[in-house]
Amino acid sequence: MTIFSVRHITAYRYRRPVEFGQHRLMFRPRDSFDQRLLDATLIVDPGPSHVRWIHDVFGNCVALVDISRPASELHFETRIRLDHTAQVALDLQIDDEALSYPFAYEADEVADLEPTITRHYPDANDEVGQWARRFVRIGRPTETGHLLMTMCYAIHESFGYTRRLERGTQTPLQTLELRRGTCRDFALLMMEGARSLGLAARFVTGYVYVPDRDGSSIRGGGSTHAWCQIYLPGAGWVEFDPTNGIVGNRDLIRVGVARDPRQAIPLTGSYDGEATDYLDMSVQVNVTTGDAAGDSRKTDSRQMEHSSRIGVHR
Repeated sequence: MTIFSVRHITAYRYRRPVEFGQHRLMFRPRDSFDQRLLDATLIVDPGPSHVRWIHDVFGNCVALVDISRPASELHFETRIRLDHTAQVALDLQIDDEALSYPFAYEADEVADLEPTITRHYPDANDEVGQWARRFVRIGRPTETGHLLMTMCYAIHESFGYTRRLERGTQTPLQTLELRRGTCRDFALLMMEGARSLGLAARFVTGYVYVPDRDGSSIRGGGSTHAWCQIYLPGAGWVEFDPTNGIVGNRDLIRVGVARDPRQAIPLTGSYDGEATDYLDMSVQVNVTTGDAAGDSRKTDSRQMEHSSRIGVHR
């Protein structure tokens, strides 16, 4: 077991004081058998006039924040501590009937899984499907675990990771064509690839722990991270991080799950003003072990684009 501490700061700056609409934050980790929330703190400046907590349609914990007064700067700081237990891929126990691909989900599961099996993005020539079928063995059985691990590792090894400041996610076809993308692009490509094979897949937003910022090959640190889950009978929702080639939850802190990346944006909101009132946005995320959330060796600041006609945060 490991105690992880996360400090996440998002700051917006404007040319003049502006009024703010309600902001929606998804930062509180999902309590489960493999991660247990110990503490969570939310600090907002200017201070909020009201904070309301809800569970969204996926069961994610969401804070709805009303800002008390106009300001030229808006800061959100969240701090969490959690007890994390790594689940190693080799420990996953898939039901016998699902050990080899293809397999069929149980009828009573299909009703709930169907929205995550259906492909979400146009692919007229089935290019993503053709790419995914490359990992299916011809003329001999394909082990389900091997199929998905190989797909995950192929993205990690064959696609170039790049930070992109623009909001939004590339379509799977764009990622396949460009052969590069962000963590959310890679997660979505693997999801649609798995869906093309009839497997249930969903998007995960959260954080990744980078043991050594200077020498580590782990990608996605210093900001929120994204990966995906595939549903396997007997093993349940299994984590696949194609950005880092991680299978299982090692170093991954799960915050929210959704059918599509657009449903799991960590922070959204609005301001009342002109688009030119907005100056910039910065994000800083520290993920450390123990209580030393301020360890500067594991800090990375990221400037992100913020644009909208009426001023919508993304």
